[in-house]
Amino acid sequence: MSFGLSISGSKARALVGLDISSSAVKMVELSAGGRGSDYRVERYAIEPLPKDAVVDGSIAQPDLVSDVVRRTFKRLSSSIRNVAMALPSTAVISKKIVVPAGMREDDLETMVASEASQYIPFSMDEVNLDFQVIGPSASSPGEQEVLIAAARKEKVEDRLAVAEAADLKVEIMDVDSYAALAAFDLVSNQLQARSGAIIALADIGVNTMNLAVLRDGVQIYTRDQAFGGGSLTQDVMRRFGMSYGEAEIAKREGSLPEEYELELLPQFLENLALEISRGLQFFFTSTQHSKVDHIVLSGGCAAINGVDEQVAARTNVNTIVANPFAGMSLSNKVRGESLLSDASSLMTACGLALRRFDLS
Repeated sequence: MSFGLSISGSKARALVGLDISSSAVKMVELSAGGRGSDYRVERYAIEPLPKDAVVDGSIAQPDLVSDVVRRTFKRLSSSIRNVAMALPSTAVISKKIVVPAGMREDDLETMVASEASQYIPFSMDEVNLDFQVIGPSASSPGEQEVLIAAARKEKVEDRLAVAEAADLKVEIMDVDSYAALAAFDLVSNQLQARSGAIIALADIGVNTMNLAVLRDGVQIYTRDQAFGGGSLTQDVMRRFGMSYGEAEIAKREGSLPEEYELELLPQFLENLALEISRGLQFFFTSTQHSKVDHIVLSGGCAAINGVDEQVAARTNVNTIVANPFAGMSLSNKVRGESLLSDASSLMTACGLALRRFDLS
């Protein structure tokens, strides 16, 4: 699902997806595809962020983050300065409501504002508020479901300021989980799952793993767990006496001593698979479901060789690594091998880049 927070009323003809995570700045530019492809990857770029530049989704060092955004955009080599960004889902309050179908837009806006004021724990003057009609209510004929999202203006303004300091114009402020789900729609098509199939999307970040479970594209469960790739970086730092930056570079370049591949990495993958298995158990015990049909892995850790086999062996569930670009054509500026390696970490950036097609 795509979702905006009323940042700009203008309709950009082209957008770059700009994702600022805890570990990196990522940009993706898509265009309309051709020759049997719906989309084409024009270019993308990733630049690592220093440790603690972004903490728990909040921008702790805005000048530093702006510099990295500027550097990423320069590396992207795009002429498009309009961007779609995302807030972390932890900074957004969301709620589904049911309203009469066929309401006029202004009446719906009034009802949404009234509903939102009842569950938002601060003044409405302090928030950016938006909503999206999901569709007819399955349980209430003649009514429709509406998703409301609200975020503190200061959280929105922090990200706006970072982009503007890098000479970029923010057209859309999305929510990272919704942007990732928009890209997940492309991945689920590749699974060719049967109708009613239950798919778990495990997104492994630096410090947190988010497990979202979907049925026919609708999210039915979500849970955050305190586990992420940062623990592997910490292990590397301790074992080899490296700084955070040195450990991250060495991991990416594959220049670590042999014991990394023999000891540290297998233990991390075992722990990752165990965390996903635990997450599924929480899903089973808190819902009426007792199984999932597929697991999709995303985030930087999903690019580790063999992670899908490890998770599949632990859970006995078919597991794949997310690649939302699998069905897309590539421009001559994009190296297919590099994109394949980075694809799982670009889910949110890809989902944000898809927003340009909502505006056309």
